[in-house]
Amino acid sequence: MIRRLLVLLVALFCCAGISWAGPVEWIEVPATDAGQQWWDRGSIRDNKKGLRTVLSRFTPAPSEDGEQRPGELYVMELDCGQSLYRDKQVNGIPRFRSTWQAAENDGLIVSVIDAVCNEPLVS
Repeated sequence: MIRRLLVLLVALFCCAGISWAGPVEWIEVPATDAGQQWWDRGSIRDNKKGLRTVLSRFTPAPSEDGEQRPGELYVMELDCGQSLYRDKQVNGIPRFRSTWQAAENDGLIVSVIDAVCNEPLVS
């Protein structure tokens, strides 16, 4: 399922004229009770407004009955200076009116913002 979602996401980027070249290199942040999250080192981009985008993958923790819920892929836009984020795409579907959110007590999001904002861009 994740593979299908990744293919859909790549297809949407190609159609939109966005070029994200290079292999996927998932970097896991420390897991929390909510689940696990990864970000892709090769997908980090800075835009003209000084904001950073990154492809991220989230897998929720199993429910109390042990059922594993499906994960989701996100294209996150980060305001590193203010530690804010918004989801530009979820599972390949654009979120045109997404609003900025503070990471607050979400350990996964805080870890992604910290890691991605401190990652040097590869030219």
